[in-house]
Amino acid sequence: MTTITSIEELEALYGLPAETSLVKEVSEITPDYQALIAASPFVTLATSGPEGLDCSPRGDVPGFVRVHDARTLLMPDRRGNNRADSLRNIIRDPRVGLLFLIPGSGTTLRVNGRAHLSTDPELLTTFEVGGQAPRSVIVIAVEAVYFQCSRAIVRSDIWNPDKHADLTALPTPGKILATLTENRLGGEPYDVEWPARARATLW
Repeated sequence: MTTITSIEELEALYGLPAETSLVKEVSEITPDYQALIAASPFVTLATSGPEGLDCSPRGDVPGFVRVHDARTLLMPDRRGNNRADSLRNIIRDPRVGLLFLIPGSGTTLRVNGRAHLSTDPELLTTFEVGGQAPRSVIVIAVEAVYFQCSRAIVRSDIWNPDKHADLTALPTPGKILATLTENRLGGEPYDVEWPARARATLW
């Protein structure tokens, strides 16, 4: 296997980025980039910590990641599985990366920065849904923002419903749990009960 081991080898293979790939990166949230964030109901949050890397899906109503000012984003930490991998990482290494997706659009938005967790009661209250506030808010100090070209979305055809996977051909979470625990956990009851449990604990 031939391995690239230097930046020089990499640049010789790929060349240098075009000007359009460079000027789109800025250190603050411009009005155009704010519009993309406001339209996004889904973002992946990448973090790093002593145990390794983590990339966590985050989803809510469009605009759930709030632009506090041109250099600050606020993201509520909604209910999940309580592993808190991302939060553990942020406490020990504040560097984060975000990738915003917008349904139907090929454009994605990338944000890099440093984060901390806030449990300020007044801030938590502003993110309440149905009287349920998040337990913490991730406060992100923005260092770099730029849009990603749409080639990956176009190649994947991800928004095309005709290309959706045949779910009956895929293992369910219940089956995966049953396999990993020799049927001690999971199974069909897990899959049957999960939708109602999720609806009751979304916020």
